[in-house]
Amino acid sequence: MQFVLKTTFATLTLAAAASAAAQQGETVKIAWLDPLSGLMAALGSNQMKSWQFLAEEFSKKNAAGVKFEVIAIDNKLSPQETTSALRSAMDQGVRYVVQGNGSGPALAIIDALEKHNARNKGKEVLYLNYAAVDPDLTNSKCSYWHFRLDADTSMKMEALTTYLKDQAEVKKVYLINQNYAHGHQVSKYAKEMLKRKRPDVEIVGDDMAPLAQVRDFSPYIAKIKQSGADSVITGNWGSDLALLIKAANDAGLNNVKFYTYYGIATGAPTAMGAAAAGKVYMVGYGHLNQEGPIYKIVKDFKAKFNEDMYTASVYHGFAMLSEAMARAKSTEPLKVAAVMEGMKFNSFNGEVEMRKTDHQLQQGLFITRWDKAGGKYAIDSENTGYTFVPVKYFEPYVASTPTSCQMKRPS
Repeated sequence: MQFVLKTTFATLTLAAAASAAAQQGETVKIAWLDPLSGLMAALGSNQMKSWQFLAEEFSKKNAAGVKFEVIAIDNKLSPQETTSALRSAMDQGVRYVVQGNGSGPALAIIDALEKHNARNKGKEVLYLNYAAVDPDLTNSKCSYWHFRLDADTSMKMEALTTYLKDQAEVKKVYLINQNYAHGHQVSKYAKEMLKRKRPDVEIVGDDMAPLAQVRDFSPYIAKIKQSGADSVITGNWGSDLALLIKAANDAGLNNVKFYTYYGIATGAPTAMGAAAAGKVYMVGYGHLNQEGPIYKIVKDFKAKFNEDMYTASVYHGFAMLSEAMARAKSTEPLKVAAVMEGMKFNSFNGEVEMRKTDHQLQQGLFITRWDKAGGKYAIDSENTGYTFVPVKYFEPYVASTPTSCQMKRPS
């Protein structure tokens, strides 16, 4: 009996050790599904490089001892193309997908994975959302298979309006956003939160522009000028922000401040240049000169590509995945998802938490201002000599917003 017990114990010990090392050296394929064509191609290309560059960095050393490989597929910023791209990725054996541009493609992925994972037990696929910020994605549309790494629209607006309530010079605000879910949410939350925190502020305009279709924003700038606005709030991103800022500079709109979500993204810094110094602000989870482990990565990325690595949520993705895989002792999405729920882990901006209720990452947010680069903020944007300098930091609890998510978990 003693021999049997000892043998059984030894077998279990060896099995546990084998399980613990099962993922060591394993290659984890990640499918990146975002635009590589159309007006948002430059933005997509930069983010694709960010995922691939950080895959190389984290493959050198991570808690789980795995290797990461990123497969890029152009979704043309279309929900239909995204569904096709997702099928193609799964046909290649991919179990993890990442996407960030547009809530339409994000919803397409969530819907497809809900169906696929229900029908294919043991072959589940997990979705990491690094930039699609429509709050509905972690509220009415929340899914067990979806984890958001960025702060959502309402969280960013909570931080931005908390900052604006103390800016006495802000009296007349013009809203201009892209005509899709995110843009409508920016408009909605700006009006609601300003009314609550600064009821004296007047909303003097509320425009919606077609997503990735406008090449000349001068008619919109003329309306802003005519309105007498002293401030503009915009959630525009990609070419829609770069061209908006360019039109403002061309029109000499010098007495208006722009409060943005994505002022750092491709094209916008070049459009701003010296003319926008001190006049463009951004709310976000970080900045190019962030201290800590990401600082060298940002410098190395720029040295390699002559581009800025501004989508730092990519770092969140690899930090969270590798830590969860180490704790789960597995790369199986079902086991990894169970660990990521409620998990606290260290990332480039300190300790963050993947809230279990809705799979929305809780993290601190910065208000930054476009200014001359130098000193401790020496890394500039798009070689302009200017960068976003932090002027205010909010702890995670300040921007944390409630959720209505009723999570359906796999049995």
